[in-house]
Amino acid sequence: MVLAVAGMTACGDDDNSRDEPTPVNEVYSVAFYNLENLFDTINNNGDNDFEFSPKAPKQWNSDKYWKKQHNMAYTISQLTHTDTPDGPAVIGVSEVENLSVLKDLVNQPELKDRGYQIVHHDSPDRRGIDVALLYNPKYFKVLNVTNQHLYIPSYKTFKTRDQLCVTGLLAGEKVSIMVNHWTARSGDPEPSSYLREAEAKQARETIDSLLLDDPTQGVIFMGDLNDNPSDKSCSVVLRAMKNMNEVTGSFGVYNPWWSILERGTGSLSYQSQWNLFDQIVMTEYFTHYATSSTRPHLTFQRAEVFNRSFLSTTYGTPKRTFSGDSFQNGYSDHYPTRIFLTKQVPQ
Repeated sequence: MVLAVAGMTACGDDDNSRDEPTPVNEVYSVAFYNLENLFDTINNNGDNDFEFSPKAPKQWNSDKYWKKQHNMAYTISQLTHTDTPDGPAVIGVSEVENLSVLKDLVNQPELKDRGYQIVHHDSPDRRGIDVALLYNPKYFKVLNVTNQHLYIPSYKTFKTRDQLCVTGLLAGEKVSIMVNHWTARSGDPEPSSYLREAEAKQARETIDSLLLDDPTQGVIFMGDLNDNPSDKSCSVVLRAMKNMNEVTGSFGVYNPWWSILERGTGSLSYQSQWNLFDQIVMTEYFTHYATSSTRPHLTFQRAEVFNRSFLSTTYGTPKRTFSGDSFQNGYSDHYPTRIFLTKQVPQ
């Protein structure tokens, strides 16, 4: 976080104006990153875990594991800005196997000094992958954690990642942060769309429940949704609006990624087409003062796909850890995404 002068006290004949506090901007960032199969090397989940073990075709061993950890830590360490030199206050992550790999991640040399803490929960997902939240305790204090399992009566054997919800104080303000990883498409999105719509329904119900409990808080929802902002799960079921002026009332939700994808920028590429599955959306709490000259509490400033060249192939697409079973020493098939929040406080 950095304090940047947002305005200066106007000069005039009234000497009392010199006693007025000069407003400054506090800036914070919130990020999401799909770490693409951050597995350890131990096969403890039967056939579902064999792919990332030393005896599998990928020959997932300690050398490759620590190279992967270094690459993930380096990427997160680069999520800084002149306004946020400490990097994101909170980072939602997906495709992590367990708490152990997360501890290894935050203790990498590139991140250790940040002091990131972890909120993690073992999900019933068949592949054994989870979502989690990393947070810098300088800027975020955890108050409550809940995990919600998705149950579909017509598909009783369905197992996926649980929805993580962490309520805390972000820059001293009560904010609930939800981390999701919705069901993959496996090519054609249509056969599996009803599953993502069910996950969107669960997320929407959670948002509504949080706001009914405390309408004065802000809610940030993030994740790899395996759908684009305009798809039914996001636009209709989650009701995440494209335009900020459509977000009315405290239960309104704004999705800044809709217009970013329309401009041709995505967070992953599939069959030469850009998608923006890695979204961070927010309730009206964060947009209420976005067009105002005053920002008395955390207010949305901008959103960005972190598509830096070191994360990319020569074709300009995300550089993965593997191409098939061939180790590429890459990063992830997804780019990180982040938003910036700002508020004015007296100096």
